[in-house]
Amino acid sequence: MIQSIDYAAMVALLRAAETKVIDKHEWLGQLDAYAGDGDHGTTMKRAMGCIETAIGASAEGDLPALLTDVGWALLGVDGGSTGPLLGTLFNGLAESAAGQSALDAAAFAAAFEAGLAAVQRQTKAQPGDKTMMDALVPAVQALRSAADGGLGVAEALDNAAAAAEAGAVATTDMQAKFGRARNLGERSKGSPDAGATSMSLLFRAFAEAAA
Repeated sequence: MIQSIDYAAMVALLRAAETKVIDKHEWLGQLDAYAGDGDHGTTMKRAMGCIETAIGASAEGDLPALLTDVGWALLGVDGGSTGPLLGTLFNGLAESAAGQSALDAAAFAAAFEAGLAAVQRQTKAQPGDKTMMDALVPAVQALRSAADGGLGVAEALDNAAAAAEAGAVATTDMQAKFGRARNLGERSKGSPDAGATSMSLLFRAFAEAAA
């Protein structure tokens, strides 16, 4: 069980995310096709490839540099807002982790809070709008609650994954307020948001790797 997030642990988390998302990318595309253009799955698959490229190019052992490299790689992913927002999230993590070689549960929660704040500067979407924020916000809140409660990184990530999954499922009955889906009005209800679902997959993969 991972006790803190250092360079090697972060690589393990990222590679677990790559595997899970690539395995589920066709399903993500199907979810996106319900109210969008259906390209979210392929976009996420490209994003995972960019993460692997960033890992290969990153200076081994330097956690902040790894997070920065991943962030910049994701910023370049085309396919709507997915790449830019994920890249912004990881750049926020990198800024918070600057000067640190490893993050305990409290520092990891702080890093995700910084990442979330960076994302919130780029989008007006809030929980309830049927976007990735419906999974990301509760996941970050769960990380903070777990850290404040004295739980370790692995337990905190498991709580975050559960919160993200619940948030993603809850989007099924929401009306979309962003992206193409917003044009459907009430017809955007009936399927989980693809972006929220992908975010829940990332956190579940992180939790499984940490455990």
